[in-house]
Amino acid sequence: MNDLLKYYLPIFYLIVMMFVFVIPTYRVYKKTGINPITFGKEDNAHNYVGNIMKILLGTLLAVIMMYSVESIYQYSVPIYYLEIKIIRIVGLIILHLSLIWIIIAQIQMSNSWRVGIDEKNKTDLVTTGLFSICRNPIFLGMIFCVFSLFLIIPNAITFCIFITVYLIIQVQIRLEEEYLLKSHGENYNNYKRKTKRLL
Repeated sequence: MNDLLKYYLPIFYLIVMMFVFVIPTYRVYKKTGINPITFGKEDNAHNYVGNIMKILLGTLLAVIMMYSVESIYQYSVPIYYLEIKIIRIVGLIILHLSLIWIIIAQIQMSNSWRVGIDEKNKTDLVTTGLFSICRNPIFLGMIFCVFSLFLIIPNAITFCIFITVYLIIQVQIRLEEEYLLKSHGENYNNYKRKTKRLL
């Protein structure tokens, strides 16, 4: 199983990047002419979160590549007692379900999907489908996706990435909530009262 994962995880990472970022970005841009990636260079909290997320994604790719080379992987401080077959299988199941969950949520967002906060173009407030279960299903899927990678390749780096992703997503959610309240007013307040933030 380990040998298969060494080849599968880097390929799966590229698949995730395609389906979670590249394809939705192209789809929204083609339909609306709007670039859905909103992080810029201004020195503010929103762009700071964006920069941290880029670093985390790069670090995640690096640790996945490290896993493919056993002599280098030891420097990630593996947690050997968690390297159990059943834990890896559970991790793989969560990983794939998380990706499907994220893709469904992005499709349900349609042209309202953004990476970050789009203050220039007002988007519709999506409250149906997975968004009737929680207000941030894409972020929830991302949290579970990173957690599952920790289960599959448990080490100090994947653990730190999971904790940092969780915290930075919590910050981004609150920034987005502030914007959505300004943008949608009472409609968002009603939605907020009825639907949980994550779980």
